[in-house]
Formats: sequence, structure tokens, C-alpha cells
Amino acid sequence: MTTLTFGQVAGLIAALAFLLLVIFLCAVLVKVVKIMKEVNESVKTLRTDADGIAKEVEAILAKSNTLLEDVNSKSKTIDPLFKTVADLSESVSDLNNASRGLAEKVTASTQKAGKTALAFGAVKKLYSLRKKKKKE
Repeated sequence: MTTLTFGQVAGLIAALAFLLLVIFLCAVLVKVVKIMKEVNESVKTLRTDADGIAKEVEAILAKSNTLLEDVNSKSKTIDPLFKTVADLSESVSDLNNASRGLAEKVTASTQKAGKTALAFGAVKKLYSLRKKKKKE
């Protein structure tokens, strides 16, 4: 039987420790490889989803641009209507002002006519009284 020296025992312990370290590192590397595969799959899936979303966003933007152009063209069609309504409003305002002016003139004329009629009535009364006195 051979006896082991202290140096050989230390070497054997160091070899076993190195073997355990290698086994542990292999297990860790296997897990890291597995995780990296999952990360690659996730990135691939995200890239595919992002491409799909980008295409959908482009389609939505295209439809939005078409809708915006349609709204702008319809707005241009309606613009003359608003201008006409604004002109009509201005005309109605002018007509209102003219009506007020006419009403004021008619009122003033009526007042003058009333005063004239009153004065004429008074003159007529005086004239008829004078005529009556002359007959007497």
C-alpha cells in the first residue's frame, strides 16, 4: 500500500476543488446559455411585434392624413357660406340702423306735423272767432 504524502493530499484536495469549481461553472454557463436563448427569443418577438405595430401606425397615419385632407376640403367648401352669413349679418345690421334712423325721422316729422296741426287748428279757431266777431 502506498502512503500519500502531505503534498499529495493537498494536491488531491486542490484537484477536487478545481473539479467542483469547473462543474459549478459549467452549470452556471448552461443556465446563462439558456437565459441568453430566452432573451434572444424575447428580442425576436419584440422586434416582430414592433414591426407589426409600426405598420399599423403607418396605416393609421395614412388614414388620418386622408381624413384631414377631406376635412380641409369640406372646410374650404363651407368657407363661402360663413362669409355670406357674415355679409348678411352686416346687411341686417345696416338695415336695422337705417330703420332706426327712419323711425326717428318719422317720429320727428310726426311731432312737427302734430305741432303744425295744433298751430293750424289754433289759427283756424282764431280765424273762425274773428269771422264770427265780424258778423256780429
